[in-house]
Amino acid sequence: MIGMLLLINVILILWVSTVAGPVRFCNLPEINHGILYDQKRYKPFLPVHIGKFLYYSCEYNYVSPSKSFLTRINCTEEGWSPTPKCLRECYFPSVENGYSLSSGKIHLEGETVQIDCDLGYNLQHNEHTITCAESGWSSPPKCTKKCSQSDIVVENGFVTEKERVYYLNKEIQFKCKPGYSTIDGRTTGTITCLENGWSTQPVCIKYCVMPEFVNARKKGNTRWFKFNDKLDYECNDGYESRDGSTTGSIVCGEGGWSHLPMCYEIECPLPLLEENVNAYPKQEKYKVGDVLKFSCRQKLIRVGPDSIQCYQFGWSPNFPTCKGQVQSCGPPPQLPNGKIKFIRKEEYGHSEVVEYDCNPSFLMKGPNKIQCMDGEWTTLPTCVEQVKTCEDIPKLNHGYVLPSVPPFRHGDSLELKCTNAYTMIGNKRITCVSGVWTQLPKCVATDQLKMCKRSKLYTKVMFRSHLYEFNHNTTINYRCFGKQKYMQTVCINGKWDPEPDCTEKETQPCPPPPQIPNAQNMITTVNYQDGEKVAVLCKENYLLREAKEIMCKNGRWQSLPRCIDYTENCGPPPYISNGDITSFQLKDYPPGSTVEYHCQSFYELQGSANVTCRNGQWSEPPRCIDACIISEEDMNKNNIQLKWKNDKKLYVKTGDFVDFDCKETYKAKTPSQSFHTMCQEGEVEYPRCE
Repeated sequence: MIGMLLLINVILILWVSTVAGPVRFCNLPEINHGILYDQKRYKPFLPVHIGKFLYYSCEYNYVSPSKSFLTRINCTEEGWSPTPKCLRECYFPSVENGYSLSSGKIHLEGETVQIDCDLGYNLQHNEHTITCAESGWSSPPKCTKKCSQSDIVVENGFVTEKERVYYLNKEIQFKCKPGYSTIDGRTTGTITCLENGWSTQPVCIKYCVMPEFVNARKKGNTRWFKFNDKLDYECNDGYESRDGSTTGSIVCGEGGWSHLPMCYEIECPLPLLEENVNAYPKQEKYKVGDVLKFSCRQKLIRVGPDSIQCYQFGWSPNFPTCKGQVQSCGPPPQLPNGKIKFIRKEEYGHSEVVEYDCNPSFLMKGPNKIQCMDGEWTTLPTCVEQVKTCEDIPKLNHGYVLPSVPPFRHGDSLELKCTNAYTMIGNKRITCVSGVWTQLPKCVATDQLKMCKRSKLYTKVMFRSHLYEFNHNTTINYRCFGKQKYMQTVCINGKWDPEPDCTEKETQPCPPPPQIPNAQNMITTVNYQDGEKVAVLCKENYLLREAKEIMCKNGRWQSLPRCIDYTENCGPPPYISNGDITSFQLKDYPPGSTVEYHCQSFYELQGSANVTCRNGQWSEPPRCIDACIISEEDMNKNNIQLKWKNDKKLYVKTGDFVDFDCKETYKAKTPSQSFHTMCQEGEVEYPRCE
């Protein structure tokens, strides 16, 4: 019945509006911080006819102008009357460090209160009044202490502001004198006026910029240095300081650096040779790296090396002699924990060479070849047992290791295979070498293997095929212009292996490897070819510093290590790529010393962050593993996107997973598991959609 009456009422209103002209209505009012009373009941009858009325109430801390709990508003020709509004109520407490007549009172939005602060105090922004606003007081009703410039003490600097007094939150700038900087290395800094005074006292410290190195290079990554900081440097290969050392340090002092990091070229003395020995090239001086070659006069026979090299410690090996007659050698000696590589004979002629191998689980130190020299064999190498084992079986993404049982000793190998739809790139076998596995191959989705382009071949190469692109694992024969001999190269996932090269290369053999000071006897007269290596073994109570082996490159031995006496100290901790030690580096560390490493941004620390000096040697340092960069270009190329739309990460740490999805209208081309892929040492395999 009520519903029928309402319907009749609406029809009558519509009829009146058509007969007597337009009738005005009031729409639903919008009331900030307020709500209509019984709004659900009124809503079906909106808009409201002129002459009708409604009630509204305000939220907590807000009141209507009449301060009633329910306030009536009428629909008039001018709209709602009175205009519905909710005003903020601001309670005024007692004033800290000041006084106001409004203490303990409530004020409405728009009202202003005056505050008198005690001597030496002021309101925020140096005001005298605050206002009740919609969100509360325009600033805290609190008087805070002023900050005075006279309270600032700047050693080796000055304040640039002119005012003598500053108020809360005011930030002022100071500058350091030339040659001084803030703690973070800047020439200017700021301090802020807080409730209890200045945030801090300005600090300007003496600093030194990176000096210019002469035949030397710095250690570490620091770019600027404060007073008393030390900068360690090392001489370039073939250079030494005035005191004969290859390392040094300088200190940042009041007048700048204590001295320049300067090294001088090392020279080897002019050779004193027997009368029948020729040496070339003849020079006025010989520097580190120079090679001296020998021959004998009057058809005499050389006994000793045919060449020697100048090192920081002098010539090595010793000079040869020339004889009219030489003797042959008997059977070569047995090598403990090793064996001769080829069949033994009963007699070997002068200058004949024999090669050795170490037994499994043993590593060769010293030259692997000995030579018969005038009836005597040169020094045998040493086979050292490797106690380090490779415990963990490495994980191959999209692949697996054939069943094997750890532990794995030095020389043990594992065979790996890829899962279906994946192809292996690299060696299918990995070997445990001194506790570390050799490099893992990769399993690449077979349908993602890259083709090799003809344009990537060397320009002077000729081959018979007319194709411009070649599939993975394709072998081609080629020859260089002007040459008759054909060679082979294979397409391996977009790269030719080996890279065709028609450059004429004249590789010179290296002299016999040097006898490094404090290393075990490795005297030999055998020459080595480019790329060959010799592992170094130090004498008892000595440990290797830098590389563990030397390499023959371009006719000279490179990367010579040092054998250091380890009986009270360790030298500087080992360098790690993309990481630094957190403490200041010393030249020597007593036994038991510990230093900590940290990685640079976006690199993941793998292993223990701390290393300890024991028996003159540092424990194994950690590695800083590269993060993976998720590239928009690579995602677009593969028609994929990050799975989670709120996932904006561009960098993924090693070991973390990242999820992808196909872009709209594209379908997965690679297996579903490829869309949940792991970052492995800076590389991530992208799935593909088409």
